[in-house]
Amino acid sequence: MSNLTSFENEEQDGYIKIDQYNQKQVEEIASYYPAILRAIGENPEREGLVKTPERVAKALQFLTHGYDVDAAEVLRSAMFEEEYSQMVVVKDIEIYSMCEHHMLPFFGKAHIAYIPNGHIVGLSKIPRVVDAFARRLQVQERLTNEIRDCIQQTLKPAGVAVVMECKHMCMAMRGVQKQNSVTTTSAFTGAFQNDVTRSEFLRLITASLD
Repeated sequence: MSNLTSFENEEQDGYIKIDQYNQKQVEEIASYYPAILRAIGENPEREGLVKTPERVAKALQFLTHGYDVDAAEVLRSAMFEEEYSQMVVVKDIEIYSMCEHHMLPFFGKAHIAYIPNGHIVGLSKIPRVVDAFARRLQVQERLTNEIRDCIQQTLKPAGVAVVMECKHMCMAMRGVQKQNSVTTTSAFTGAFQNDVTRSEFLRLITASLD
């Protein structure tokens, strides 16, 4: 997906919404949806659906904008030399992604830790890396590994840990229709492959500060 180039500003109830889209891609994606609507038995000309193709096209661009983001560069933009060598944990990072098999959402939380080895990174960059990979067509297993590998290869820490817990609409809305099921995936490198270190990480992400 190429860089987004056009802007749409809308002021509503004192809130200014600024959306950025590639208008050519919006038009191309939208062009397919009248036929899809007809195929499922709808009338794309009726009032409620006239603008649906354009809305869907913009939604898809937003939900997949991670293809335009270099996650490693996100980390490199805020790397700092520091002699801190204890575990850094960022937990409860919200995840919203799209299952590549059915193009239905899956969502949940990621818990990420790394042990610095000469460099730390600005804490806001960890959630941005998560979004860079989540905002693509994904499977949870690959998403978990991509986040782990990006942090490991860019920061070169003593170890990285990623645990992800998600609900999948392809399981809740269709198929087996199990609304309360949660899928957990994990990926570890370096020091986190040690049982003691991994156990400390798992304890920290389940602990409450209350």
